Formats: sequence, structure tokens, C-alpha cells
Amino acid sequence: MAPSAAKHPTNASSRRPRPRCNRATAVAHLEDIAANGLPAVEDCTPWEELREAHLARLAAQRPAVA
Repeated sequence: MAPSAAKHPTNASSRRPRPRCNRATAVAHLEDIAANGLPAVEDCTPWEELREAHLARLAAQRPAVA
């Protein structure tokens, strides 16, 4: 890597460790699934709807510049 590239802020941020999920919460979810099984498909929200809702929240936080 070139010396100038090492100082670029994008490179520094890409080397930071990614946040980890809370292990206790993840274990609790897995234990719940083991004890009760997966929820019925009818009771679940499709990931496409979750994605669209999240994108709408992001767009509301940062409106497009004309």
C-alpha cells in the first residue's frame, strides 16, 4: 500500500472492527427458537417490507438535494 493511501480516512475506517451483536440476546433468540420452533409464516414480516420501511426512514432523515 502506498504511504499516502494509508493516511486516507476511508482506509482507517475499513480496518475498524465491525460492531458485534449482543451475545446474550442472540443466545436468548436461539433458545426461544429451540424451545418453541420458528413462528408461523403468517406471523412474520417479509424482509422486503422491512427493507422498504428502513429505506424510507433513511430517506426521511436525509432528504435528496435537488
